[in-house]
Amino acid sequence: MTDLNTIAENYITAWNESDAARRKALLKAAFTEDVSYRDPIMQGDGHDGVAALIDGVQQRFAGFRFSLKGKPDGFADTIRFSWNLGPEGSGSIIEGTDIGVIENGRLKSVTGFLDKVPAQ
Repeated sequence: MTDLNTIAENYITAWNESDAARRKALLKAAFTEDVSYRDPIMQGDGHDGVAALIDGVQQRFAGFRFSLKGKPDGFADTIRFSWNLGPEGSGSIIEGTDIGVIENGRLKSVTGFLDKVPAQ
């Protein structure tokens, strides 16, 4: 099994990449072709579906960056990791925890939870 930290870092790197061509390669490294992503406010399937989600987040939160929060953990084919999202060089505005299923070193499914969101 691929190192859990590497899997989580690949995920974060893909979400931070703004260049579509580079992101496409990162998505292939981080996710299986048939990946399924779900969280309370969005969902996407396959590399194109996840790429569209990333585009939406980057447009809505221009200048924000994801970073890992703490150390990923897991067992068998499951990974859990938390992340921060905020302006580069500042504190987090949004925080979350994702649970993923790993297949051959890549994420096959991701279920995301939002732990901290700004007041609406």
